[in-house]
Amino acid sequence: MGYPSDILSTRAVIRRGDYAIIPPEGLVNNVVPGIEDCRVSILATPKLGASFVMYIVTAQPRTGGTSRPFAAEDGVEAFAYIIDGQGTLAVGDDERAATAGAYAFAPAGSGLRFMNTGDEPMRLLLYKQRYIPVAGHDAEAVFGNVNDIEYRDYDDMANVHVKDLLPTHIGFDMNFHILSFDPGGCHPFFETHVQEHGMYILEGEGAYFFGNDEWKLIKKDDFVWFGAYSLQGAYGVGRVPFTYIYSKDCNRDVGI
Repeated sequence: MGYPSDILSTRAVIRRGDYAIIPPEGLVNNVVPGIEDCRVSILATPKLGASFVMYIVTAQPRTGGTSRPFAAEDGVEAFAYIIDGQGTLAVGDDERAATAGAYAFAPAGSGLRFMNTGDEPMRLLLYKQRYIPVAGHDAEAVFGNVNDIEYRDYDDMANVHVKDLLPTHIGFDMNFHILSFDPGGCHPFFETHVQEHGMYILEGEGAYFFGNDEWKLIKKDDFVWFGAYSLQGAYGVGRVPFTYIYSKDCNRDVGI
């Protein structure tokens, strides 16, 4: 990086327990055992207020990847999504070639592996959380690519579109979605809900409402975390769609 060229500034906002905006310029590298030849930045953790852990990883050409399964602890499930580059994703003995848009889900205790097999860096999101079981129901390993999934209209609006990446049956206690706003598209109302979100902006720019009275501009490669009951809503702005991938907890009652 070297010396700064001006007074230090940032678009980052951290409100522990409520929300966070983390632009790429402020990310630092973390050493994570079992992930080799990669730049790893930890985006959200329980220390922030999240119930999950989310990472952005850049795997070096031909060498970057896992030397042992990621998130293979008992009771922990994992998800990976390739932003760009090419490589492999594996759950157990099932290893598959993967390009941009590919993803994999590993059920609790299975662990997940990845490797960059290309000549360019491979960027991917990693996610893990503790699984909440329901008697008689289980989650299974899932592989897919978002480019093979058709958008559907979001809440009957033709200018907002969504893709569901994982099955919606009761065995799953979380999902990932891609939400895309045409320029000028918006949420149908301000949302207030118990579900958390970990969001990575894939494309475009948006005006997002945070907390109780703050509109913030966010853009491609920003990470956003929303805690439970954090008021939220967005407009797509700019000339291209405003698109992000996000996590959501689902299909479970709340403990007391």
